[in-house]
Amino acid sequence: MGNRQGRHIGFVGTGIMGGHMARRLAQAGFRVTAWNRTADKAAALAAAGVELAGSPAGAASEADVVICMLSSGPVCDEVLLAAGGVLEAMRPGATLVVMSSIPVETARSQAGQAAERGVRYVDAPVSGGETGARDGSLAIMAGGAAQEVAALADVFAPLGRLTHIGPAGTGQLAKLANQLIVASNICAAAEALVLAERGGADPAKVREALLGGFADSTVLRQHGQRMVDGNFTPGGPAKYQLKDTGTALALAGALKLQLPIAETVDALFRRLVEEGGGDLDHSAVFLTLQNMNQAGGAGAL
Repeated sequence: MGNRQGRHIGFVGTGIMGGHMARRLAQAGFRVTAWNRTADKAAALAAAGVELAGSPAGAASEADVVICMLSSGPVCDEVLLAAGGVLEAMRPGATLVVMSSIPVETARSQAGQAAERGVRYVDAPVSGGETGARDGSLAIMAGGAAQEVAALADVFAPLGRLTHIGPAGTGQLAKLANQLIVASNICAAAEALVLAERGGADPAKVREALLGGFADSTVLRQHGQRMVDGNFTPGGPAKYQLKDTGTALALAGALKLQLPIAETVDALFRRLVEEGGGDLDHSAVFLTLQNMNQAGGAGAL
């Protein structure tokens, strides 16, 4: 397939989700040049037609659109804003799209620094995990100027469903709302299955019975299955879930809001991470609840 609209995409960060996203863009006909801090994790993308760069600047220097899919705000700032980094390498008129989950104030600061260099900026975090990234069914929450978001519609199309939220930073606000709902649902599903198990029911049968009712959800279907199977290979690592609940609570504090459910959920994920489960899938909060209730055996981290 030829290069779609002649546009060249630089892709920075090809981890659990980013690798699938870069692959889908290449398969959709874009020229894609990717960089990842651990080069071996990007090597397999060459078979999908993705060009590999030796540095973040190398991925960005010729690109019309640079997509950042790194793990956190500080890591994004390090790679994007450092001397010799992505933003310095980008051409004026190019667009920087940060699809990482980062604090709202970080996105707004990055937008300001991009504008100073004549670079357009869109924050567009996503939800859907590895499955959504692999299948192109991500929920994409975009913040930025309406015309700049609209100009990226064909770039976002192979990745998922786009919603323009508002100005820069509001994409991250939407993602924080998403993460609070996801984290709360995971904890609620885990509590329900622990209760069922301790009460003498088969958690797998309880989960099956709830599908299609008011308790049904993507979380119950995907993460409930993980809990039943004891499969906590990360799609979304718990340490990143904790990062997001912490970010949401920090913003809530700045806005003088009380979010008691979020505080409880954050404490559960913090305990999971402190017990050594940070690299497990966030559904492994099920293990934390088992341990809290002295389940022992297979429930131990």
